[in-house]
Amino acid sequence: MRSCEHYRFIERHRPWRDLTFKFYSDGALTIIDNTSDTVLSPKDLKGDSLDFYVRKRIAFIKNDLARKRALYA
Repeated sequence: MRSCEHYRFIERHRPWRDLTFKFYSDGALTIIDNTSDTVLSPKDLKGDSLDFYVRKRIAFIKNDLARKRALYA
């Protein structure tokens, strides 16, 4: 089963994008610009949105590793 964690982030500085980040349990990622309904890649991010992505990605990886360690240890 493929689960997904959704996060919404609104940039505080120009261009003030409204973004949705979807982190899937299989490691996939989707970043959606809610204003234009376009899909972005991590390389399109900068500033606060890039920092948000990196922090959430690290937290997601840590949680996944802890879950796997508890499951298989």
